[in-house]
Amino acid sequence: MHLAKRIIDNKKIDLVTKYLFRIVVVLFSAGFSTNCLMAQKTIWVEAENFNQPGGWVIDQQSIDQIGSSYLLAHGFGNPCKDAVTSVDFQKTGRYHVWVRTRNWAPAPVRSQSAGRFTLKINGQVLDSIFGQDKPEWNWHYGGVVEIQKLQTEISLHDLTGFDGRCDAIVFSTDKDLISHQSEETLIEWRKKADNFTKAPGKSGQFDLVVVGGGVAGITAAVSAARLGLKVALIHNRPVPGGNNSSEIGVPMDSDLNLAPYPNLGNLTRQLDEYNNTLDQKLGIKSDQAKLDFILNEPNITYFPEMHVIRAKVTNGKIRSVTAQNIKSNRAEAISGKLFADCTGDGNLGFLAGADSRYGRESKTETGESLAPEKNDSLVLGASLQWKTGDSKQPVSFPECPWALSFSALSCQKALGGAWNWETGFQYDMVNNVEYIRDNMLRAIYGNWSFQKNNPQFREKYKNYSLDGVGYILGKRESRRLMGDIVYSQTDIDNAVVYPDACVSSRWGIDLHYPDPENSKFFKGNEFRAVSTHPLKKVHPIRTLPYRCFYSRNIDNLFIAGRCASMTHIAHGMFRCQHTTGMMGEVVGMAAWLCNEKKTLPRGVFSNHLEEMKVLLEKGIQRKD
Repeated sequence: MHLAKRIIDNKKIDLVTKYLFRIVVVLFSAGFSTNCLMAQKTIWVEAENFNQPGGWVIDQQSIDQIGSSYLLAHGFGNPCKDAVTSVDFQKTGRYHVWVRTRNWAPAPVRSQSAGRFTLKINGQVLDSIFGQDKPEWNWHYGGVVEIQKLQTEISLHDLTGFDGRCDAIVFSTDKDLISHQSEETLIEWRKKADNFTKAPGKSGQFDLVVVGGGVAGITAAVSAARLGLKVALIHNRPVPGGNNSSEIGVPMDSDLNLAPYPNLGNLTRQLDEYNNTLDQKLGIKSDQAKLDFILNEPNITYFPEMHVIRAKVTNGKIRSVTAQNIKSNRAEAISGKLFADCTGDGNLGFLAGADSRYGRESKTETGESLAPEKNDSLVLGASLQWKTGDSKQPVSFPECPWALSFSALSCQKALGGAWNWETGFQYDMVNNVEYIRDNMLRAIYGNWSFQKNNPQFREKYKNYSLDGVGYILGKRESRRLMGDIVYSQTDIDNAVVYPDACVSSRWGIDLHYPDPENSKFFKGNEFRAVSTHPLKKVHPIRTLPYRCFYSRNIDNLFIAGRCASMTHIAHGMFRCQHTTGMMGEVVGMAAWLCNEKKTLPRGVFSNHLEEMKVLLEKGIQRKD
């Protein structure tokens, strides 16, 4: 009962595309159902709404680009169990069917493409094979089907296990319903879909609304809640933890409890101890530990599987955010006095119009010796971890003609991949997230297939099976939001101590670049990284000021995590999760002080810095 009260059970609001405009006229009179939009002639089914996803998973990483989540057949080479749902038709008869999908990894021969799947109608398989047509998201016409029952079961049947994807399915008696609109039209239409849906539900007023449930978001929410604030924590995945969750698998690292505030980090340390106590390797137990860490705070209302798509801003302040459920598309409007962007990508700040930066600043602009001569869009890459296991008997793995092509020289000769399996350096980590993730999948599958099937290597690897591959990107850097101070390498080199210095690190400047050896073979699609990090963990302590943790132009917006106010170079020293966890603790304390003193984040520095220092010296008390 306690859990049910605090985790919002969202119901469905479906989205309608622009080139399905003719549906809308009849939909107004037909209303909504739990599975699809019902009308006399047209049925609209969102794949992420399926009753039983089977072995398919929900991928929300591209909501901002394509308008909703989609189902992904992520079996790393083993076809996934069917995704199944029940659809209510108002009339039986002949219907045209379209499936929104894409050929994410085209092969030289069309029928060998990676993500192929079929559609079943009451167990009968359609002739069309989806996922082998256009490389961009598109509506693939599946022909005519005979609907013989008003309640009809439809299934997605995976053929490859290699990440086929389905966004939506449409049935219509109108053969001309789907016109070939551009993807840009669809994206814009879905963003404006409130024209044709019910108004978002309202979830009350909070003292602090934290967006992002990674380490920084959890510590920000819990620290504020333990001090007595009413907190909303919004997270767009089913499990909390962000990069530290089982979905991504990055352990927390860097130091805690450093000068000038040795008690800063107590909360982050406790969160990390739960990981280590319950499970030496990141997994389901550590996910549950983080969930318990959140739910044990009576002042937190947790909104899992909710992605913020809109921010209402007036007079330079965020008034509310609208979050969309990644499964049902149900929208919730969540209001607050103060907000914290802990998304990593700076998503909330971007939606609110906060000043931000992306990529590397130039040496001329910042005076940093490590900066490039000209500013550019290069960022630290993103990773997918993968693992294998010894099956003690021969295990086959298919050829992957659609994957990156390997040779004896370019093959990595690996049984797993960790941090240095990294890609996307020169691409937009927000808007090209699907491409970046897919490039890494093509690298992992192609490399493993070569090891398993090439005569030179297959004897060595014949008993090994591919046991796990991530599909949620572990990002290191994307947007950074600008505060009253943008901390830089100059501050690091000159050991500048600001009066509001609070979050310390001795990690050193840890920058990643494409591995030159990997670039020889995969220029533009590199998937291996090198690190320039000579003083890892022994660098003299440097300390970020509080003024890096709030927006300089959105008055009630805090920032914690890897989107905090730093240059690209300085970000390399302060991006690890122990450090971002301490940022969250600071934001939670500052939010409480804002509430007590009836001020805003900037006012804490301007008028209440000494009181803030008292909080920092005390730290957040543990709950064992």
